[in-house]
This record gives sequence, structure tokens and C-alpha cells, in this order.
Amino acid sequence: MTSIRTIVASLLLSLLLAGGALAAERININTADAATIDRVLVNVGPAKAEAIVAYRKQHGAFKSTEQLAMVKGIGLKTVEKNRERISFGAERKTKPAKSVAGANMGAANR
Repeated sequence: MTSIRTIVASLLLSLLLAGGALAAERININTADAATIDRVLVNVGPAKAEAIVAYRKQHGAFKSTEQLAMVKGIGLKTVEKNRERISFGAERKTKPAKSVAGANMGAANR
């Protein structure tokens, strides 16, 4: 009876750990470095990750997942396997807007 409990507990623990592993990490393909791309994307090693970064530097930000297939060594099958892992965003961070009240205070102190 104890061995059955041990087996069931082991199976439940395995399922719990596997569930966490199946949750895919997402990366912003327009800002991620080659090491992150290599780590997160499936069937993309260091050389392909470097090719993605080089393509991005030469051609600008990716606008669609399918555009990744234009990178040498990346095929449509690889793109499909990674679709849920890839996100897109602004290539650079925007500066926060200045407060109107703060701008008026500066003018009033002159």
C-alpha cells in the first residue's frame, strides 16, 4: 500500500513539474539578444539566433512571425513551432511625456 502511494505521489509531482515546463516563455523578437533567442525558441541554436539578430539589425524590426522565415536557416516549420513564444513590440522605449503642470511651473518661475 505504501509503494502505491509513493508511485501515485511521484506521478502527481511529475505532472505538476511537466505542466510548468510546458508553459512556453515568450520573448520580444525585436529586442531579445541571441542568447535569449537560443534559449527560448525551439530548433534555434546559437548560429540561427545570431542570424536572427543580424537580420533584425540590417532590415529593422520584425512585423510578423512569418517574416522570421526570411532569415537564412529559419523555415516555416520552425516559425510555426515557435509562434506562441514570439511577441513583437516597439524597437525602442519611448520617453515619458512631460507634465503640463511641470512645464507651466517652470515658465511661472522665470
